[in-house]
Amino acid sequence: MFKFLKPKSIKPPFARYSHGVEVPPGKRLVLCSGQLGIRPDDFVPEDAGAQTELCFANVAAILGEAGLGLTDIVRINAFVSDRAYLQAYMDVRNRLFSDPAPASTLVIVSGFARPEFKVEVEVLAAG
Repeated sequence: MFKFLKPKSIKPPFARYSHGVEVPPGKRLVLCSGQLGIRPDDFVPEDAGAQTELCFANVAAILGEAGLGLTDIVRINAFVSDRAYLQAYMDVRNRLFSDPAPASTLVIVSGFARPEFKVEVEVLAAG
């Protein structure tokens, strides 16, 4: 369905992601706003890994509304508020996405709308 792009002429990805993903013509695209690690009851776990789990659970719920799932994700943009949270985020992402994995960017930011948030994830899915 998707063509995962990992040219041999450039350095391979640092982790489990593809440099690019080609979506074939005729596929629907779903763009998901950034999701934070928060439950419907406003609970925010302290742990960055637990927040990442909630981010992806929220993404899965949104994609489910469109009849899609995590396997339909072609691009992930993720943000963490401290370098210390990189590994926790990557451990969850690597568990949820097998090879070939989506294209992905991970950025360290100065913070989010509320100080307790450590991770935010937005995606592009196609199906």
